[in-house]
Amino acid sequence: MHVGLEITLFILLLAAAVISLLVKDLLAAVVMLGVFSFFTALLYVVMGAIDVGFMEAVMGAGITTVLFIAAIFKTQRRSCD
Repeated sequence: MHVGLEITLFILLLAAAVISLLVKDLLAAVVMLGVFSFFTALLYVVMGAIDVGFMEAVMGAGITTVLFIAAIFKTQRRSCD
């Protein structure tokens, strides 16, 4: 019954991973990694591991994304001319 939803989430996971690798902007890559973690949390919940999904949502999609964004804003951009 959940096989179609699981396959859809796997496809979205792969798409988020590929987009985060191919994008040039660091902020966009961090956002896509947050989306990847959110889809992973959804997949855990669909598979029945609600506690693991909740922890992934809090740590992966929440705190880690915020810390990466804060680190990006603390650094300076420079060109490689």
